[in-house]
Amino acid sequence: MERNIIAILRGVRPDEVLQIAACVVDSGITQIEVPMNSPDVFDSIQLLHDELAEHISVGAGTVTSVNQVKTLESIGIDFIVSPNFDPKVVEATKNAGMLSYPGVITPTECFSALNCGADGLKFFPASLLGEANLMALKAVLPDKIPLYMVGGVGPENFSSWFSAGATGFGIGSGIYKAGDTSQTVALKAKQIVQSYDEAKK
Repeated sequence: MERNIIAILRGVRPDEVLQIAACVVDSGITQIEVPMNSPDVFDSIQLLHDELAEHISVGAGTVTSVNQVKTLESIGIDFIVSPNFDPKVVEATKNAGMLSYPGVITPTECFSALNCGADGLKFFPASLLGEANLMALKAVLPDKIPLYMVGGVGPENFSSWFSAGATGFGIGSGIYKAGDTSQTVALKAKQIVQSYDEAKK
């Protein structure tokens, strides 16, 4: 079963990223993102790419500049996620052959991002958007565009977001926060997957 969950490992360090990622993968999650505001972030992303690229999609988050995109292109990752919509970042990402998921909240941002070539949309913070607004947006957005909810989403509201038309979720502290042990991450990731599967039924 393919699960549209992106595990966001904000704050993870290179010396622990593979152990943490292994716990996430064991739970059944196959997309992992390391945000730019993590320590020695390019080292962590390089390790994920080198060791796990055959098994998962490796991404970078909180990407806000073309220079970051260029460095990530040299590593060869799969997708780039931003907290905002910047046409230059989307275009650089697409030119580099990576999937682009810019952060949006308004109809104008949604359509501008799609017109720039975005592969999907990251609604952030999703808690600000709300399920009712997503439902209204779904009525006008093109079909089959992946819509990921990030920020204020979790087991308690997976079902209502699915009902509103969400494709999937980016989960940060619900799976990992800086300082978590691999055992803690394994437990949290397993609970997220169970809740996701139940909500998807």
